[in-house]
Amino acid sequence: MKRRSFLKNSASAAILTGVAGCSQTSSGNEETGSQLTPGSGPYYHQGKSEGYKDFAIIEKGLRIKKIETFSKRDIALVKVSTDDGSSGWGQISTYNSDLAATVLHRNLAQIGWGKEPSEIDDLVDLCVEANLKYPWSYVNRALGGIDTALWDLYGQIQGKPVCELLGGEVKPVPIYGSSMSRAIKPDEEVQRMIRLRDENGITAFKYRIGKEASHNGDAWENRTEDMIATMGPALADTCALLADANSSYTPDRAIHYGRMLEESGVIQFEEPCPYWETEWIKEVSDTLAMDVSGGEQDNDIAKWRRMINSHTFDIIQPDPLYLGGITRTWRTALMANKMGIPCIPHSANHGMVTLFTLHLMRAIPNPGKYLEFSIETGGINDELMAMYSPALKIENGSLNLPAEPGWGITISKEWLEASDYQLSESAL
Repeated sequence: MKRRSFLKNSASAAILTGVAGCSQTSSGNEETGSQLTPGSGPYYHQGKSEGYKDFAIIEKGLRIKKIETFSKRDIALVKVSTDDGSSGWGQISTYNSDLAATVLHRNLAQIGWGKEPSEIDDLVDLCVEANLKYPWSYVNRALGGIDTALWDLYGQIQGKPVCELLGGEVKPVPIYGSSMSRAIKPDEEVQRMIRLRDENGITAFKYRIGKEASHNGDAWENRTEDMIATMGPALADTCALLADANSSYTPDRAIHYGRMLEESGVIQFEEPCPYWETEWIKEVSDTLAMDVSGGEQDNDIAKWRRMINSHTFDIIQPDPLYLGGITRTWRTALMANKMGIPCIPHSANHGMVTLFTLHLMRAIPNPGKYLEFSIETGGINDELMAMYSPALKIENGSLNLPAEPGWGITISKEWLEASDYQLSESAL
């Protein structure tokens, strides 16, 4: 195991001590002729919508002592420990995870040292705001590891699974089988989805069209047309069908294919246009009768507020680890709930992100019908499944939620020993 240590004293750990500025972000005041004292608000800060209450899951009195990472190139785990020896496990988002682990130790660890782990809302806000020169992706991916480790810590201390800490109930969650492949041929895709339907009771599936961020391209000529023509007649009578374009199209092409999808029985169209072109996506969602979903790439909560308020999507799909953890995803879901928009957090692999989404789906007030579950085997999924136990299992088309404290899993010692180790520690 490679080891790098970042030992600091408590004085240096205290260089950032609080969240500066107003406590909430702006909703404005719509009352005609109202006169507000400058600075009086209301300003709903960092996704804290009206009525939001900061989490207070454990008692105050502990301090964050150590933040450790165990990383490989595309996977990294985080362990957060307190001064009394309590600890919790989280995960940095997959892909280039070793880079995000370095960002964690360089840009975030010193913010957390000596802080109250009980004050997670203040901590995640400070981690974002103290890194205003480095928005948003790697900072939030690293923050997701710390945040999810703190939620596991809460569960270990309270002896409850995270979903119960969030007010939810331990129950299975229905899934949709999510294909990640654009190399597969239409008839092959049908065959494996029929097999999974019959063997595991899965009654919803998502397939891929277009070519990722390709300016109206396709994986090969006429693949999208062939997929739509093949999937609907074979599966629409027995399964709900979803399609994902991964930022493929301009609005006119997205609407063209969207109408074809509607005619073939598809009920949900994900990320039809480049995700940064929110006006394009809204044009598609306003035009099509089917639900248009997306948001997995978006990690700026202010942008999320604007997209939700403008009803860019019919269903939002924030990724808990791209966005910065459970706390920020929870806030985003609550904002959407106020607008009557369902939330299905993005979970495209068999890592802990699917576990996090499983807990969220049983706790948020506006869950969608299905949780995303990858149907791919091999590659990074095998590595992720070797990282923890017990493995997530599908029974009767649903995924079971662990009832043990925290995330309800055990991290593999063998996996940790094969990883690169980094430590940031405060001399409290």
